[in-house]
Amino acid sequence: MITDKQLKQLVEAAIFAAEDPVTLDQLLTGVLANFSLNKPRLRQVLDQLQDDYKERGVQLNEVASGFRFQTRAELGPALASMWSERAPRYSAALLETLALIAWQQPVTRGEIEAVRGVSVSTQIMKTLQERGWVKVVGHKEVPGRPALYATTKEFLNYFSIQSVADIPALGQPTETDTRERDTEEV
Repeated sequence: MITDKQLKQLVEAAIFAAEDPVTLDQLLTGVLANFSLNKPRLRQVLDQLQDDYKERGVQLNEVASGFRFQTRAELGPALASMWSERAPRYSAALLETLALIAWQQPVTRGEIEAVRGVSVSTQIMKTLQERGWVKVVGHKEVPGRPALYATTKEFLNYFSIQSVADIPALGQPTETDTRERDTEEV
């Protein structure tokens, strides 16, 4: 038998120690396998932990692949000085391409180019795939059978999104969005 306090501590420790986000099933069949628990009870414990961490520097968040601890977004700039390695900078062209894939998935490269009005460089598509944010999910049934691209769980995890339904709606283009782009960088 496990007390409520011990259960909460064990779930907290398991998520903290995990390298990747942890699902309810992973918790139930792993660290909690020896205890008679169900998903609603575990969900209640996770809700309590999320509430406990609500005002702290670290929060328990649910992303596409499960639960993980992460620092509060607003603390990012201050924490960045702890690491000499800089986060990669991505060009507007790469981010626009990623946004179009996220909003219109599955989508072909040609469809992305039609919306953007410029060609999408091979390097941009390669970078998005190497990063694990985008993958080929099939081929469109038209002549040439172009690849269909969609976002991945890694994309959702990176941006702290639980599902594609949580992606903000596409807004109206701004003056900055509609300017001509002479070159595309990665």
